[in-house]
Amino acid sequence: MRLGLALGYWGRGPSPGHVELAREAERLGYDSVWTAESWGSDAFTPLTWIAAHTSTIGLGTAVAQMAARSPTTTAMHALTLDHLSGGRMTLGLGLSGPQVVEGWYGRPFPASPLTATREYVDVVRQVLRREGPVELDGRFHPHPYRGPDGTGLGKPLKPITHPLRAGLPVLLGAEGPRNVAQTARIADGWLPLYWSPDRPDAYGPAVAELPEGFRVAPMARVRVCDDLAEGLLPVKAMLGFYIGGMGHARRNFHADLMARMGYEEEARRIQELFLAGRREEAVLAVPDAFADEISLVGPRERIAERLERWRAGPVTDLLVLTPDPHTLRVLAELNS
Repeated sequence: MRLGLALGYWGRGPSPGHVELAREAERLGYDSVWTAESWGSDAFTPLTWIAAHTSTIGLGTAVAQMAARSPTTTAMHALTLDHLSGGRMTLGLGLSGPQVVEGWYGRPFPASPLTATREYVDVVRQVLRREGPVELDGRFHPHPYRGPDGTGLGKPLKPITHPLRAGLPVLLGAEGPRNVAQTARIADGWLPLYWSPDRPDAYGPAVAELPEGFRVAPMARVRVCDDLAEGLLPVKAMLGFYIGGMGHARRNFHADLMARMGYEEEARRIQELFLAGRREEAVLAVPDAFADEISLVGPRERIAERLERWRAGPVTDLLVLTPDPHTLRVLAELNS
């Protein structure tokens, strides 16, 4: 199981320690470093900055949001950074949800998310292969565009720049069983959310039949500490925000996933509290058991024991979310 460093997205401003943390991860033998985006900082610019200050560690987005860019724009970002970094780029994509797509990006959430994702990946792959002009008679991402409000002058194009790698890896964030099954068919890997090594069935039957060489790269908060309850608080804070605030009361993919993992009543309670403005109560309503099973928290010996369960399943890359260099070092030692 390879280790990756997950840096997430910025809060109020740039995170000053990210470059140093990435360099430490590279020194410790971590395989990759990953950035993200929500509705603030973008994923590609910080990753480019990190690429300029490192030399060997892989670079990934976990995730870049599809609604933020057309598929050709995303492919341009990926192929450009792949060239600048000497072939270190992995493209992780996610659809996000209606709240973000419509509220932040100002575009409709696709009526058929599976079709929209499939078309998006198709266009990205065409750009990276550069076998001919990009053409797709698609519902959501037609190339060229031939809609009634167009000029009719669009022509199929292929990238001027020759991509460094036609097979640049494309990974997808997916939560629902049908989405996970499609990811196994069209992508090089999967970025699960809230991975529990004890509940792989929560993502559907496709998890048991993943193709050879397919990457499974969940993100997990890791912290070496003596006080388990204190160590779980950041995990619970993250869950309270995602379960309660990252979506609408009627449509929240994160809450639905928590429900499938056996915590339906708790997920709905977290939503109710968060949407009522009682955020601290929402965080405290996150069960310690749920926060614990999707993270690696506690003394070194406890983490070592629990790490074996992560290794025993389909996980190929553990993306470690921690701001602590000591935790990075301990995990590198335990995973060696």
